[in-house]
Amino acid sequence: MLGDYSSKKSDDFCEDVCGQGSRFGSGINRLLCVLRGYDVKTWITFLVVVPFLVLGIYWHHQKITFFLRPLWESPPKPFNVMPHYYQESVGMEHQCRLHGWGVRSSPRRVFDAVLFNNEVEMLSIRWQELSPYVDEFVLLESNSTFTGLPKPFIFQSEKQKFEFVKSRLTYGRIGGRFRKGENPFVEEAYQRVALDQLLRAAGIKDDDLLIMSDVDEIPSGHTVNLLRWCNDIPPILHLQLRNYLYSFEFHHDDSSWRASIHRYQKGKTRYAHYRQSDLLLADSGWHCSFCFRRISEFTFKMRAYSHSDRIRFQHFLNPKRIQDVICKGADLFDMLPEEHTFRELIGKMGNIPHSYSAVHLPAYLLNHADEYKYLLPGNCVRESE
Repeated sequence: MLGDYSSKKSDDFCEDVCGQGSRFGSGINRLLCVLRGYDVKTWITFLVVVPFLVLGIYWHHQKITFFLRPLWESPPKPFNVMPHYYQESVGMEHQCRLHGWGVRSSPRRVFDAVLFNNEVEMLSIRWQELSPYVDEFVLLESNSTFTGLPKPFIFQSEKQKFEFVKSRLTYGRIGGRFRKGENPFVEEAYQRVALDQLLRAAGIKDDDLLIMSDVDEIPSGHTVNLLRWCNDIPPILHLQLRNYLYSFEFHHDDSSWRASIHRYQKGKTRYAHYRQSDLLLADSGWHCSFCFRRISEFTFKMRAYSHSDRIRFQHFLNPKRIQDVICKGADLFDMLPEEHTFRELIGKMGNIPHSYSAVHLPAYLLNHADEYKYLLPGNCVRESE
């Protein structure tokens, strides 16, 4: 009877507190009543599993988003890839004919235009590769990064290294707007519009060839030579570049396509870094991303370029961590591959395999291998300040 009495007493308490009359009870009593119904497993779930789950989502939300990307974003329209024929002993007339084009009696003028940040070594390799085929080099430099960070005019202080293009160089400087909190792509677009104006000042005319690409997206010299000599080439042609990360030791894939070559049309051609055509010329050069000599240059670019929001934690900028990531061929931002199908995403997960091939790289790089040793296989250690 005593047991029945105690049970009934407890039930009555809960009924009074949590039932019809619960609104008259204290908040603490109501909470105690509610919690009495949970068992040990439920407590473990609330106090251990749920907090770890929340922490895991916070820590890895970017990875989760990228892994699920195939569910919410369709693959872009595939390019029409054009075969690319080249062998150094094959004459230009025959090369043009292999591509279905005629040959010109004289080559088109070529303009190479870039926005410059701090990639002095990559700019040297690029301009040495293209120098025999480019009539005018156009470079615009700002005292602001895309993210609004102040920077010195680095090219101005290093211009003695580029005396070999001095007579063919149109150099411009532009002041940054330093808009705090602004989307970095707005500043990037602002600088690209200014580069359009600089091109006109450089004297570009209709049917001249214009190379649109970042400094580290380097078209091969023979590709530019082909397009300047051949008739009937497309008005806009994207270039498929071999994609490297940190150096030419880590060949990621062949999917770099943002570099393009245009037959200039006044009032129509705009300097841009997005898809402008469905045509892609195969195997047309190299894209070496984050290919810097010094660790400080890595941290600077991570903060400076348009995807700086990928720095989710401050330890990403730790020099020791960056050095370890470089030698492993891992991702600086600890991200999953940016792919649109699960098959491609899973296939590219993990570190980039080491490559020991230094075949078909820019000639200037190989001719100055001692100076650019850090870009060649087996030399992943970078200089520290």
